[in-house]
Amino acid sequence: MRTRNAVAKDYYGILGVSRDASDDDIKRAYRKLARQYHPDVNPDPEAHEKFKDINAAYEVLSDDQKRQIVDLGGDPLAPGGGPGAGPGGAGGPFVGFQDIMDAFFGAAGGSRGPRPRTRPGADAILRLELDLHETAFGVEAPIAVDTAVLCTTCTGAGTAPGTHLATCEACGGRGEVQSVQRTFLGQVVSSRPCTVCQGYGTVIPHPCPTCAGDGRVRTRRSLTVKIPAGVEDGMRIRLAQQGEVGPGGGTAGDLYVEIHERPHDVYSRKGDDLHCRVTVPMTAAALGTRLTIKTLDSEEPVDVKPGTQPGSTLRLRARGVPHLRGTGRGDLYVHLDVRTPTKLDAEQERMLREFAKTRGEEVAELTKQGGFFSRMRDAFNGHA
Repeated sequence: MRTRNAVAKDYYGILGVSRDASDDDIKRAYRKLARQYHPDVNPDPEAHEKFKDINAAYEVLSDDQKRQIVDLGGDPLAPGGGPGAGPGGAGGPFVGFQDIMDAFFGAAGGSRGPRPRTRPGADAILRLELDLHETAFGVEAPIAVDTAVLCTTCTGAGTAPGTHLATCEACGGRGEVQSVQRTFLGQVVSSRPCTVCQGYGTVIPHPCPTCAGDGRVRTRRSLTVKIPAGVEDGMRIRLAQQGEVGPGGGTAGDLYVEIHERPHDVYSRKGDDLHCRVTVPMTAAALGTRLTIKTLDSEEPVDVKPGTQPGSTLRLRARGVPHLRGTGRGDLYVHLDVRTPTKLDAEQERMLREFAKTRGEEVAELTKQGGFFSRMRDAFNGHA
């Protein structure tokens, strides 16, 4: 029977991540591509095949054991299946081209050796709600964050007090095991991650009772974050190494505090500018007046010119939100609503009609249709 050669899929390339990408990087890349190529949102027939490749890539790279097979040049989803599947795997007679090249010319960089138990931690995100005054002028806000922290019992080693890691007997501490297979070019020696120690080269005979061998525990911590003046809704403040501690007590990721600004009763915000609405009587708009406008941090007198029309806007320079970068502030825009009286007594109506006449304006009277008692009153007064 002729031996078939094949090249393992580039699962990293499918997701568009580097070979040293973290688990979170892989998850983010998968979610982004899955949303883009999902058949429900992308009817293109090619998108369906792309979506299957994306799912397969995530299945492989999100599994530590399968990812190790890929890193060693294999394909865990190739025919044969199981941990040894892929080029040169123990799942059958199939031997990949990469295994043959490694056997004769040496794998790039030689044997990987055991992988470290200590790995960097993931970033964390915390939502923080602030009011307009706090986002405008800054504040030191207390926060509580739930993250993985270093286990103080084992200081990240994962072993019970008084015990140590032991060399894996299955692989002799190398983190990988070798298999020999015959090919048309001769014998091929393939290396695969050790399934006993998961590629670490060591095992934990007696796990730490506090963290169960993980080297970290989850806890709630209290921190204080300094919010600069001028931040906007949706912005993130980065706190270095305040995120999740990595497996084995690895360096902690970063904590990102995401700002969410609560709606204000008076002002609406657009960038660094503020907007508010003020109602003035019709007479004040016609004759002109002076208003006192309350800003975020002061009170400002504002003149309303005679003849101001409904919908007019007054601008108060540098009375908005301070700029996040640089000096200065945005502006405050006061939008005027002119209030027309809804009820007039007889004298007020007469005066307004006289005023209309002086301006040469014709104002037709509305027909009054009062109730029974109003008609009786008009009849007795001779108005019937």
